[in-house]
Amino acid sequence: MIYTSADDWRAAPHKRVLFYGMSGLGKTHLSNLLREAGDWFHYSIDYRIGTRYMGELIVDNAKAHAMKVPFLRDLLLSDSIYIGSNITFDNLSPVSTYLGKPGDPARGGLPIDEYRRRQEQFRQAEINALMDTRYFIERAGRLYGYPNFVCDTGGSICEWVDGNDPDDPILTELSAHCLLIRIKGDEAHTQELIRRFDRAPKPMCYQPEFLETSWNEYLRKNNCMEDDVDPDSFIRWTYARALAHREPRYEAMAPWGITVSADAVAAVRTAADFDDLVTNALERAA
Repeated sequence: MIYTSADDWRAAPHKRVLFYGMSGLGKTHLSNLLREAGDWFHYSIDYRIGTRYMGELIVDNAKAHAMKVPFLRDLLLSDSIYIGSNITFDNLSPVSTYLGKPGDPARGGLPIDEYRRRQEQFRQAEINALMDTRYFIERAGRLYGYPNFVCDTGGSICEWVDGNDPDDPILTELSAHCLLIRIKGDEAHTQELIRRFDRAPKPMCYQPEFLETSWNEYLRKNNCMEDDVDPDSFIRWTYARALAHREPRYEAMAPWGITVSADAVAAVRTAADFDDLVTNALERAA
């Protein structure tokens, strides 16, 4: 770890951290709080994915749908209108909308092969965005003069790394420049995340092997063909399984940094509170 003790953290002129854990446990909330403190640069992995690595794919997908409407088609072909993605830190829906859900096209689903293709695009984009972290640390200081840096990762980071591999290239790179901080929830948090997802299911990215196993099991259990799958039903059914699949992968990443509880994160109100949170975690780790 780049800070090996609470004293190292307190004395550091430049604080650099990376948050990871299940979506919905406070990564972005904490990142926003630090950014608003004024001296923290907020690097959002999902924002980077949606602007740098998948921006063109997202816009082209919107254009493809618009081209099916004769009125819009004529305007696009004559360059009378343009279509863009209005992605922001607080509105990342263009990314999840592009990812989509597999199943019946009549219910908004994607053919499974197209869904797999988009999943792979996202996987590559997320890895690239994660590996851009060092560049943004340097850019934040050189261009904007920010002394501190926070990397706000997506929930799927654990799918592309192997915490048990001491030579994992992504974790090796990230831990060389940031203090990796896991935000860990308990069973009550997990159940709340499942309830929240059930109310408003959203597309997410899965490890390819996990997706194949889940997809085939869903087809078998429901005795249905690929085009008959209810997209929302599938991702609701898969969500709790995905959380259970990811938990040991997050756990394997924990020795690369420190762990804080979601309840402790929820209690943070200021940047000073955050300093105390990290100090206490480093003391426990020591």
